[in-house]
Amino acid sequence: MSETRKDTLTIFMYPWFAMGHFIPYLLTANKFAERGHKTFLIVPPNTQPKLSPLSLYPDHIKFIPISIPAVDGLPAHVETTNDTTIQDQDLLRHALDLTQPVIESLLCDLKPDFIFSDLKHWVPGLARRLQIKSVYYSVASPATMGFLFTEGMLTEDIINGPPGYPPSIKLHKHMARVFVWFQTAKERGSGITLQKRFLTAICESDAVGFKTCKEIEGEYCEFLENMLKKPILFAGPMVPKPEANLTLDQKWAEWLDKFKPRTVIFCAFGTEVVLKKDRLEELLLGFELTGLPFLIALRPPLGVDSIEEDLPHGFKERTKERGIVYGGWVPQQLILKLSSVGCFVTHCGYGSTWEGLMSECQLVVLPHAFDHCIQARLLSGVLKVGLEVEIGDEDGLFTKEGVHGAIMAAMADGSEAGKEVRRNHDKYREFLMREGLEDSYFDNFVTKLRTLLE
Repeated sequence: MSETRKDTLTIFMYPWFAMGHFIPYLLTANKFAERGHKTFLIVPPNTQPKLSPLSLYPDHIKFIPISIPAVDGLPAHVETTNDTTIQDQDLLRHALDLTQPVIESLLCDLKPDFIFSDLKHWVPGLARRLQIKSVYYSVASPATMGFLFTEGMLTEDIINGPPGYPPSIKLHKHMARVFVWFQTAKERGSGITLQKRFLTAICESDAVGFKTCKEIEGEYCEFLENMLKKPILFAGPMVPKPEANLTLDQKWAEWLDKFKPRTVIFCAFGTEVVLKKDRLEELLLGFELTGLPFLIALRPPLGVDSIEEDLPHGFKERTKERGIVYGGWVPQQLILKLSSVGCFVTHCGYGSTWEGLMSECQLVVLPHAFDHCIQARLLSGVLKVGLEVEIGDEDGLFTKEGVHGAIMAAMADGSEAGKEVRRNHDKYREFLMREGLEDSYFDNFVTKLRTLLE
């Protein structure tokens, strides 16, 4: 493809500074680059080395590192959400708001066709002033975005979502109370609520994009199309291809290979979920109750240097022949492909949701944040491809018995619930793995983007 303005699109990407946002944006940049388009991706300096191996087309994808402006109360080392607590993330959002002059200068120099962004309520206005099309590119599901438009402060007003929202997903009462905070708590620095930040960024953009397909989330896509009255673009399902040189630690691979096919439970909650000590204990004891082999990869609880320090009394000795608990990152996709792994216990981050759907493992969902809860309900209640760990409606707490029960319902021979989710999972996985699906969706995505420039 010739490098002309007519044929080649230039996309400027400024995601929220979290790994769960960088990676989907970079996967999308790879798709653009595969078709000859050029992408500039804004990143913090220390994060670029972690992302560079995932860039498959370095001639077409350029990282632009920017420093985080100093903000009172935000430690100087903070670059991403992984460096701070959820309570202080409003300060990181404020710091990124202060990058607006830098971003404007870059946009004036680069003159892109589009800016893809999320969470930055000022981006659409800036793009409009510079005559650049803005796309709110979401790393969460259409079902999650639809719920953001909920109004009212009463639990009864919130649990069912906004008027016209498909009735198949409802919030627990404890999460409805969290949503009230989302609606009312004003951020330090910006002085606006998180809901206002989201809705302004979404509603003032020229289009909204998702890395999904309508066959999976159709009714929620239609809800947004009817509500927003603007183009809703679907880039299709995207799961990164495992790097050729990426291998599982040899001792783990050998250890996992000793178990029978589809008997190992794998549990991972992404790079940001941090369980409290009592929740970690309930989770681990639930795994112990199953009597099955397991690999658990989680961040240590706050205030603990390593997860191994915080295991329940006697747990390591009792499970040493069949269990590993690790406090660092593991190559999730490689583990899900192992023949011995038969169950994936996930927090339902959107990336993990798609990796789970495309795996052959039984899915057990245990969400922790608002978007995780919506996506968990999508898997367990709408698509019926996984089983959800029972949690308290009022307090959101789970028990070891609940963890054990969900896993065994998914794994046990003769479990009718397990058979149903496996049938449904097999059906959707077969569709998602269909040859040409990803390319067809992304080609259409690019075509729809071009129409915005006409």
